Amino acid sequence: MGVNTINISFNKEMLDKIDKISKEENRSRSELIREAARMYIERKKRWEQIFIYGDYRNQLTKITEKEIESEIHNYRRRSRK
Repeated sequence: MGVNTINISFNKEMLDKIDKISKEENRSRSELIREAARMYIERKKRWEQIFIYGDYRNQLTKITEKEIESEIHNYRRRSRK
């Protein structure tokens, strides 16, 4: 797999944070940003799967949004006790 180079802009505050973490972890900026992109993509994929599953379960149960809100409210109320 080939490697492509891109240019990306960060404001000074963000770049300072990136540099600080890179130094703490003995990694290059590129390594840190690649890892951040991989994590974002994986998290986005997981959330998409969660929503697909939620839609599937909703089709089976036909529960309304109002009923879901009520269930959440009741669960939180019981959890506080």
